[in-house]
Amino acid sequence: MGQYQRLLLIADPDMRHYAALQRAVALAQASGAALHIAMFVQPLAVFDDNFQELPREGQLEKRRLWLQTETAELTAKGIQVTIEVVWNEHPLEEVLVHVAQLQPDLLLKDAQRESALKRVFITPLDWHLLRECPVPVHLLSAAGHPLPRKVLAAVDSASPETQIPGLNDQIIQAATALALQCDAELHLLNTYDLSPAIFWDGAAGAAAWSADFAGELRNSLHLAFNTLADRYGVPSERRHFVMGPAINTIAEFALKIQADVLVMGTVQRHGLSTLLGSTTEYVLYQAPCNILAVKPPAATDAV
Repeated sequence: MGQYQRLLLIADPDMRHYAALQRAVALAQASGAALHIAMFVQPLAVFDDNFQELPREGQLEKRRLWLQTETAELTAKGIQVTIEVVWNEHPLEEVLVHVAQLQPDLLLKDAQRESALKRVFITPLDWHLLRECPVPVHLLSAAGHPLPRKVLAAVDSASPETQIPGLNDQIIQAATALALQCDAELHLLNTYDLSPAIFWDGAAGAAAWSADFAGELRNSLHLAFNTLADRYGVPSERRHFVMGPAINTIAEFALKIQADVLVMGTVQRHGLSTLLGSTTEYVLYQAPCNILAVKPPAATDAV
């Protein structure tokens, strides 16, 4: 039996992005999963001049025909695929309704890249899905290979009191499922920060560095990381323990090993943290590869 039973693809209404469709078809074919393709058309999101003058039903029919053309050969290949095109002014709500009804193992979507200013004041659907969607979200900006060849899981071995319970396990399990299904290499990455070893030296009137504490901190984090990797049988040559700020270090390392998919955790955020965004959301705009974002167990149980 494959790692996935049901896949949900959110297709772009402008019909110009193909990475998510390519990946969804490849995963469905490899796993035997049923693939449902949903396209949500917003009245103000119709940018194609050929469609703007059409009445609503005409715009929907054009997109149905496009999806039918794109998926025509899939049934002949044994893939169970269904399509729908919906006129909707609130795509996030509609996506979440579909997730609740279909119970997919994975949601796939082409990634939207917005300017920093627009991201602050007009949060794109991608950001909302990272925060709200209870199932793993696979955002794709490019699909160099139909199926990934290298999957990189980014975990955090910080002390338990600062961790989100079960999130590391969810990340590794999602990454493992994808790697197994695609016969891809699974790599495990832990970035760490030794800034707690910096303290204020009143006598010197400047910041000072405690080498002993830094060493103890690093060893503690490394031990926790190896314990986690041991639990999932990750070979030593695919364990990567790297010092540096999380956002830049994760993106740079993904580029270094030429990862196809970066698997990270995300949580629902409110207030100021919503404005600032999470590590996963910022990495989305810097990572040189596609993103698979997962929620901790408490969030997934709510599906």
